[in-house]
Amino acid sequence: MAISLADRTEQLHAEQRLLVKADADINEGWLRIRNQEDLVRELQSGGHDSRHAERLVELLKQTLVEWERHRTLIVQRVNYLQSEIDSAPSPAR
Repeated sequence: MAISLADRTEQLHAEQRLLVKADADINEGWLRIRNQEDLVRELQSGGHDSRHAERLVELLKQTLVEWERHRTLIVQRVNYLQSEIDSAPSPAR
């Protein structure tokens, strides 16, 4: 069953909104990591055990890698939908 141009366009807009959110989430994630790294340094400079905090930073970084992979999938979907829309025949007038 063929999907209409209007449906494809709506899908494209939805994916573009997801891309904007993904970008914001990734930027916020990197900010949180930098803040956490600052806290780890404070713990270390105070002579405290920072192993758990360091592990948290690593887990946050692994999460960000997955978010970036997901962002890549969104970009691929946006590109696919845009190419589908661009190659759609013009409506008859």
